[in-house]
Amino acid sequence: MKKKGLLLVISGPSGVGKGTICKEYLRTHDDCTLSVSATTRSPREGEIDGVNYFFLSHEEFRKRIDADGFLEHAVFCENYYGTPKDAVMEMIESGKDVILEIEVQGALQVRSHYPEAVFIFVLPPALCDLEERLRGRGTETEDVILSRLERAKAEFKYIEKYNYVLINDTVEEATNRLDAIVKAEHCLLCRNYKYIEKEFLNDK
Repeated sequence: MKKKGLLLVISGPSGVGKGTICKEYLRTHDDCTLSVSATTRSPREGEIDGVNYFFLSHEEFRKRIDADGFLEHAVFCENYYGTPKDAVMEMIESGKDVILEIEVQGALQVRSHYPEAVFIFVLPPALCDLEERLRGRGTETEDVILSRLERAKAEFKYIEKYNYVLINDTVEEATNRLDAIVKAEHCLLCRNYKYIEKEFLNDK
C-alpha cells in the first residue's frame, strides 16, 4: 500500500532548539524532507533556487497568493515569505514526510489550509532553561534576550492549537520522541482506513 506522507508543522520559541532537533531527525530519516520556502528577497551568495528558497518576483508571489498557492505567507522587511502549497503536496503524495519549521502565526495559517497536518510545539524543560540557552549564545543584547522571553510567553498561549508538545531536554531524547510521534501518526486508523476497507471490510 502506498501511503501519503505527513506534514509535520514544528514551532517553538527562539532558542528552544527546534532547528537542531529537525536537523538531527532529517539526518537519520531519508523518508523525510524539509520544506523549502518561497521569498521575494534576492538570493545571497551561494544560495540556490529551489534548494535554499524558491526565489520569486513580487508580482509572481502576489499572483500565487491570489491563486491560494501558499499554505502560509507573511511579509518581513518588505519582502514576502511563504510555503508553496504545490511543492509540499507533491512530496506528501509521493509518500515523503515533510517538516515545516515555522513560527506560531504561520502554523495557524497552515492549520486553516491543511488541518490534517501534525502540529508539534517544542518546549524547554522549564522557562529558566530557555533563558539560560539564550544567554549561553553570547550573541544577543540583554534587551533582545528579554524581548525573546516575552515573545516566548506569548507563544505558549497557543499551545492548545497543537497536537503534541515535545520537551527538548536533550537533542537525542527529543529526536527519539519526534520519531515516536511520526510512527504513531502513520498508524492512526484514519490514515489507514482506505487500505483497511479495501483489504478487510469489503466482501470478496
